[in-house]
Amino acid sequence: MNRPARRDPSRLLEASGFRDFVSKDWGPAERQVELPAGAAAAAAEHRRRLVEALPGKRIAVASGWAPVRANDTDYGFRSDSDFAWLTGCHAEGAVLVIRPDGDAELFLIEPAGPEEADFFANARDGELWIGPTPGLAEWAEALGLPCRSVTELSSALRGRIPETLVTRGVDPLLDALAPGAPDGGLRQTLAELRRIKDDWEIGELRRAVDATIRGFADVAAELPAAIKGGGERWLMGTFNRRAYTEGNGVGYASIVAAGAHAPVLHWVRNNGPVPEDSLLLLDAGVEVDSLYTADVTRTMPVSGTYSPVQRKVYDLVLKAHLAALDAVRPGAAYSDFHTAAMGVLAQGLHDWDLLPVSVDEALSVENQHHRRYIVCGVGHYLGLDVHDCAHSSPEAYHDGTLAEGMALAVEPGLYFHPNDLTVPPELRGIGVRIEDNVVVTGGGVDVLTKALPIEPDKLEAWVRDRM
Repeated sequence: MNRPARRDPSRLLEASGFRDFVSKDWGPAERQVELPAGAAAAAAEHRRRLVEALPGKRIAVASGWAPVRANDTDYGFRSDSDFAWLTGCHAEGAVLVIRPDGDAELFLIEPAGPEEADFFANARDGELWIGPTPGLAEWAEALGLPCRSVTELSSALRGRIPETLVTRGVDPLLDALAPGAPDGGLRQTLAELRRIKDDWEIGELRRAVDATIRGFADVAAELPAAIKGGGERWLMGTFNRRAYTEGNGVGYASIVAAGAHAPVLHWVRNNGPVPEDSLLLLDAGVEVDSLYTADVTRTMPVSGTYSPVQRKVYDLVLKAHLAALDAVRPGAAYSDFHTAAMGVLAQGLHDWDLLPVSVDEALSVENQHHRRYIVCGVGHYLGLDVHDCAHSSPEAYHDGTLAEGMALAVEPGLYFHPNDLTVPPELRGIGVRIEDNVVVTGGGVDVLTKALPIEPDKLEAWVRDRM
């Protein structure tokens, strides 16, 4: 990708003495690629599955580029998820090309050497600015893939036969070199393949979940500091430290919602106080170095003990959550766990006189009165993306069937906003969500997050033990 270089205004490019001096006497630099064990083999199997699903096609998938944050500063780079699934590579500006026979090549940007100006003059990518990065040989050894310079990509995409399918809009270079190449269902096919996790992927999700649970424990330990004045931001920073220590960072913007912020579904400003008598709704996940992420929510009593009204809401959400988990099994409709949770919530809301119609009327498609208090769904696929497999067809997602190996986040909740006049004053400002990460097994469901309590008495004790 041809981007403007961030050049030093001191005109070192024109200083022949400097150019000659800086080009010599550099020893070997550490460029080794560190991958999670099994990553290369898993990616090779993923490529095999893709070729089997799209026979006779040439396929090109790009890793992408870090988006600009402001002026000459960028956000951190994260590979396109489909590219990561097919390669295990996290190099910026890379393109994978798979031929119809299954042979694949990876095209990468070669690091500039000391004899090249970008070595010292390119503040974005130059080695003297950002440190050594792996070269073609290092990536080839780590991935077991032939690697070539991205300057040779055009030669790999020549000709109209075989038909080339590309992930468009990820890399301008790939778009330019294959201007007429369609997606041809490539993204949808990849999404639907990614629904079924192999053993290696499930292991990566376990790593992400385990790190996330440690992050939740860190947050619980810092509740006193948050109460004293650190607020939601203090807790967000606490979880982020764990995420960056044990993984690639957070898998999505953490929701650290205390008090009246808890009913806000995606409260990511995280700039409020943490009142001692409030609930803390913490929705966060560590993304490990393979880019698989957890997505976990617990609603904790900041004081270590739920008030009676907080416990009342929590108990109803827990009942819905257990009903949803019980509905997750191979062969069940994807919608079954959603339907199970909503039925419990609607009945409970009706019992509290919060619905203007009967439970059956509320649950009918044309009404949905109970959804005032839960406008979101109660789950989604989970994997490389927090909302994984989003390019799947409706028939393969919400209208589909659960199968062994699918990973899900199951997350019913109730959200009573502080200005909602349909609920009694004591409920206003209470938000509760319980979210577990699960894998569909041959016998039902494996709850990856079971080490983090959901029963209210146990969660209270878990919080108090860490404060």
